[in-house]
Amino acid sequence: MAILDELTTGLDPQARRDTWDLIEQVRADGVTIVLVTHFMEEAERLCDRIALIDSGRVVALDSPAGLISRIDHQQTVRFRPSGPLDESVLKTLPEVTGVHRDGDRVEVTGDGNLLLAVTAALAGAGVVPADLRVEQATLDDAFLALTGKKITNGDAR
Repeated sequence: MAILDELTTGLDPQARRDTWDLIEQVRADGVTIVLVTHFMEEAERLCDRIALIDSGRVVALDSPAGLISRIDHQQTVRFRPSGPLDESVLKTLPEVTGVHRDGDRVEVTGDGNLLLAVTAALAGAGVVPADLRVEQATLDDAFLALTGKKITNGDAR
């Protein structure tokens, strides 16, 4: 067993990724690793199980995906349509809870298999989505929701 406490704090992005690769190799060799980190991206990539600790007590214990699935967070699909788009094509989809325009960009929020529903509807309407981006809940979102913390100047408090 290896206990690693804030191992990548202060490292540049390349050194951090190299360290992550090393941790993954050690883990693949069957070594149990206890990793203490405040970097949720790091925990999500490297950990099979995560204990979220707030004020000295464990508030949640689960896999990264399990923690993320506990929160109510919609998916967002953003894109620029290749041509005119009748928004009702998207608004009538059962997965869609909202459609908003910001200049030439469209933002669709919803749940379920939102990406498939949106891209299929766009294809049916003859519209190609340029600069397509999908955002889903992250471990950061789960941490904030499960601990009740708020972000102030980049720090959870």
